[in-house]
Amino acid sequence: MNKKIDFNNKNFSFIYNDLSEMNSLLTITNINKCGNGNFEKCINRLSEITDNEKANLRGKYICKTQLSSHKDLIKNLKIHSAHYCREEPDCENCSINKYCNYYINKQINSVDITKPKFVDLFCGAGGLSLGFKEEGYILSLANDIEPSCIDTYTHNHPETPSKHIILGDINSVIDNIYDNLRFKNVDIVIGGPPCQGFSMANRQRLIDDPRNKLYKSYIKVVDLLKPKFIVMENVKGMLSVVQQVKEDFESIGYSVSANILNAKDYGVPQNRERLIFIGNKLGIDNDKIFSELYDLGNHMPKYVLKDALYGLRPLNAFRIKNATELDTEESGKKIDVNICTKPNNYINLINNGRFIPYTLNHKARYNNDRDIEIFGRLNQGDKSDDPKIADIMPYANRNHIFKDKYFKLENDKVCKTITAHMKFDCNMYIHPTQARGLTPREAARVQSYPDDYFFRGAYTKTYMQIGNAVPPLLGRAIAKIIKRYL
Repeated sequence: MNKKIDFNNKNFSFIYNDLSEMNSLLTITNINKCGNGNFEKCINRLSEITDNEKANLRGKYICKTQLSSHKDLIKNLKIHSAHYCREEPDCENCSINKYCNYYINKQINSVDITKPKFVDLFCGAGGLSLGFKEEGYILSLANDIEPSCIDTYTHNHPETPSKHIILGDINSVIDNIYDNLRFKNVDIVIGGPPCQGFSMANRQRLIDDPRNKLYKSYIKVVDLLKPKFIVMENVKGMLSVVQQVKEDFESIGYSVSANILNAKDYGVPQNRERLIFIGNKLGIDNDKIFSELYDLGNHMPKYVLKDALYGLRPLNAFRIKNATELDTEESGKKIDVNICTKPNNYINLINNGRFIPYTLNHKARYNNDRDIEIFGRLNQGDKSDDPKIADIMPYANRNHIFKDKYFKLENDKVCKTITAHMKFDCNMYIHPTQARGLTPREAARVQSYPDDYFFRGAYTKTYMQIGNAVPPLLGRAIAKIIKRYL
């Protein structure tokens, strides 16, 4: 007997969030459309059984209720189904395909199992995975300990059954590693183990720092799976222990090289230097791989901040404290109409030439009167020690410490490094022409995420996910070169 599901339980609130998001997307894409398609067929496709637990719960709710209490959504689905959910559905152009179990099944079942397979440890929101996916790799397993990251990852990677996108401590994954794999033969392990002890601001940079134990777990997974290649991303502070890292990998049969790569060289409009380890157990010269990576970077187009911000709706700072989930016309919405009909070269690059009619996560955060005044007085390139704000600058007597508390970004230069600190405030990321900080979508653009990549979870969590990410374009460049050797 099937257990009865109480959809009124707070644990199923995500269903109502999903339905609300679907309705917003449909409202946008139904503009200037009419008709009345096969609603029943649409319901059946939305509620198919699939290999995704949350999708199945959402499907059971849709199937059970026929959305009877969601009148606007019913109306929108009828119009939508007339144009996209026909006998031969237009899934690729469907605005709600990531909420459709038929589409999820289609993505899962269409994976080409002959392609190179990878595991992504400490996957975060999935930027590095996306880069590898766009170069033709398929995921065998992803893992992270942050629930919002796993939610975002699962939503944006429907081609992977959710049971292989695992929330939890990496050591619990290690204990059942082979059961967790979608494909048993893994070609490459990627990831960036958090290593707080290697921070440039921290004098303690020893590999044995207890905060760096996750690096040891990464090594253990590599030893268990024995992939052909490894790619490990980390902060520049880890340069101090490169030799020890090399020796640790050599002890399990891998030769490893490490070099600094800057994302700005690979089409990302951001100065983002990261230490990249590339290793293999095939006897291939890793330095040759880096040489090819540098050569690729020399031939890629370069972009600046204004390229990333292009075409996004102007916004004002949010003015209601402790109400970040509220959408407003003035300060933006979680889901909104895309007002830009002619994308520039950079937007076409990150969206792979697709036109996306909606804008996601483009909401300005709350700022008080003092901050808005500071934002308005500063010119592009100005920071906290500028005399124009001396009279209202907080911590004025400690400007030597807080000289970077405020910084106004420059349109014609690459952006400064996007960091997870943005979850606290965006005062170091002031919009170059508007008196506010960058929105999550603007930060995601700077990180080279496509516009239909939806960051899930609480508002501040979206900043954290974006700030910790590996830019997909950088991931794609690495994946492209390594694929030559697989």
